[in-house]
Amino acid sequence: MLYTSTRDASIKVSSATAISQGISNEGGLFVPESIPSLCEADFERIAALDYIGRAKEVLKLYLTDFTEDELEYCVNGAYNGTFDNNCPAPLKKLDNGEYILELWHGPTCAFKDLALQLLPFLLTTSAKKVGKGRTVILVATSGDTGKAALEGFADVENTDIVVFYPNNGVSPMQKLQMDTQKGNNVFVCSINGNFDDAQSGVKRIFTDNSIKALLKENGMEFSSANSINWGRLVPQIVYYVSAYCDLLKNGEDLTNGFNVVVPTGNFGNILAAYYAKYMGVPINKLICASNSNNVLTDFIKTGKYDRNREFFTTASPSMDILISSNLERMLYHLGNNDAKGTAKLQKSLAQTGEFSIEGEMLEQLQSLYSAGCCDDTNTLETIKDKFNKYNYLLDTHTAVAVKVYDDYVKASADRTPTVIASTASPYKFSASVLKAIDNSKCCSDEFEMLESLMSVTGVDAPAPIKALKGATPRFNNICEKDEMIDVVLKFLKI
Repeated sequence: MLYTSTRDASIKVSSATAISQGISNEGGLFVPESIPSLCEADFERIAALDYIGRAKEVLKLYLTDFTEDELEYCVNGAYNGTFDNNCPAPLKKLDNGEYILELWHGPTCAFKDLALQLLPFLLTTSAKKVGKGRTVILVATSGDTGKAALEGFADVENTDIVVFYPNNGVSPMQKLQMDTQKGNNVFVCSINGNFDDAQSGVKRIFTDNSIKALLKENGMEFSSANSINWGRLVPQIVYYVSAYCDLLKNGEDLTNGFNVVVPTGNFGNILAAYYAKYMGVPINKLICASNSNNVLTDFIKTGKYDRNREFFTTASPSMDILISSNLERMLYHLGNNDAKGTAKLQKSLAQTGEFSIEGEMLEQLQSLYSAGCCDDTNTLETIKDKFNKYNYLLDTHTAVAVKVYDDYVKASADRTPTVIASTASPYKFSASVLKAIDNSKCCSDEFEMLESLMSVTGVDAPAPIKALKGATPRFNNICEKDEMIDVVLKFLKI
């Protein structure tokens, strides 16, 4: 299995090179030259395995330059003993028949753990395979990726990690998780700007040849822990394969397949479901759920992507994104792997803030995806409604997905079995969730609200979040968006 760039068809690299490098030199994203497939007998065999076994079976199809021992080391290191009950992605069936795919049972209580517990193992193994020196991880985060990456890479040999987040664009709990991170090789800095500013800043650093040369002089190279790195995206394919296996074990009638609903801002999570679909998982409709920053919803409905719009800070901050990086991979596949066409679209986005697709590309997009959006008012109403009806507590991002799915069913009357990706513990957003359940209990103290939410709902908070009470922040840095490279070089002492 070789990997090429979404913007340069002449590039052919191994998975180890793609993972260690993170992003192609010209700014494109690495994609597999072909998508491997699984047959019905394969799924029956994989369904009998635990999550670790399932992960090995999927990853070996994409990481063909990894030996069996290397994959064993990576997967066992990532998933053995790091998730609740050694079950990283359990399916919970609500009384209305919908399935919630709980992806937040890891050390940082967010779905990013499924990839970012594995990525350090993949990255360090890849670096050794390609003879790479010290790896410097740069991360832009809208909340969850930052902490999950910090947790995964803290004190990992021969690596450093720098995380940037929007100063007023994450929840207090997300901020505390990042600012209290331990590790001698980690650094955290907020920026005056939004997530798109942080993400654009990181991409500029990645593609600055003078900065790359400076790092090389000091025996260092950049890589990414964002989902622009294939090593971040490929582990996410696993949990959609695993969800299908669990549906089979539950005896669900999947004659007509099943739908998948994903709350998304950067398009990585739902893109992983797309890859699973083309591996043979019988996913019928991919339902893309946005908050008020509904650039993806508008794109799927109209074919026009336009980031020139008001940016909203919402109760679902991990989705507060107007530049969806992973959409580039989807555009590449929609265009029949047309690197030149993809590069043209991305150039238009960079220069004008917009691009459009039409004809066959748009028809294919709309045949694959449905889309909807949900504002904060409806998000909180959905949290309250589902708790009252099913005694199930949603976080603000999952609630967006649930509301969009409810709207989809009303409009389409499609009652196909459905899996809704739940991306975070509700306790990462205690203030918003408590406001939805019992506004009278809200106050200014984050941990008092956490205690109130547990008391009102009877739902216990995850241990990693409760452990943050009384923790002292290590980092209180803030910079302007054009100062990000100075922050990186100062931390690296070069």
